[in-house]
Amino acid sequence: MGKIIGLIAIKGGVGKTTTTLNLGAVIAKEFNKKVLLVDANFSAPNLGLHLGLVKPEATLHHVLNNRASIQDAIHEYEENLHLIPGALAGRKINPYLLKEKLKQIKDKYDIILIDSSPALNEEILSTMIAAEKLFVVTSPDYPTLSTTMHAVRIAKQKKIPIAGLILNKVRNKKFELTLHDIEEATGVPVVAVIPDDIKMLEALSKTKHIADHAPKRSIVYEYRKLAACMVGEHYTDSRFVEKLKRYFSKDLPKEEINRLQLKEEHFKK
Repeated sequence: MGKIIGLIAIKGGVGKTTTTLNLGAVIAKEFNKKVLLVDANFSAPNLGLHLGLVKPEATLHHVLNNRASIQDAIHEYEENLHLIPGALAGRKINPYLLKEKLKQIKDKYDIILIDSSPALNEEILSTMIAAEKLFVVTSPDYPTLSTTMHAVRIAKQKKIPIAGLILNKVRNKKFELTLHDIEEATGVPVVAVIPDDIKMLEALSKTKHIADHAPKRSIVYEYRKLAACMVGEHYTDSRFVEKLKRYFSKDLPKEEINRLQLKEEHFKK
């Protein structure tokens, strides 16, 4: 049976959709797992556009309204990477339907990643209900931290486990919040630190995922580390500079320690 994982944020612009796409692509391409991406952003669905899917005949909207089967809404981007695109919802969403529909295909995939809506209503609730684990995508600034704390609080109120925070668009500037700041404020471990990279925008313009467009960039290595954790496998960064860091320092980065604990507690095979 596959794992259903939701990626949430209640602030636009943090990179939730690009994180969903690129994390799923790395799991599929480099760890040989069958991955399904689900666009559950009913207010502004655009996951399909990231992969060049402009006018899909069947979407998640059709599935939830019983106008198409969930199998008919699955689009194959690569052999191991499939997508259910979204569409603008014309009416109120029943937050329990998504979980019910995904049950029908759960055993066909190793990982199902849900890209949630940032709207704080039934849309994000549908992802929270359907997912077995949640990751909150955030960025190192005060406005985003405020919304991240709110998302964490809501998930805890509904007793939905949050596996960790994905700290995205990091520029390593002094004015940014530190990993320690964010963990202390939210009470949730940061399990990945994803650098900001202009190549991500290049990949988007070519409707490619970053691992395909620029596989040697640091951002891709960080996706690989998180992907390995989520599929319960070991991954060692083979770059020379990383080997030097490991040689001269016995202390692991905090996010790496958090990933090891996460894998042991939640994703160990």
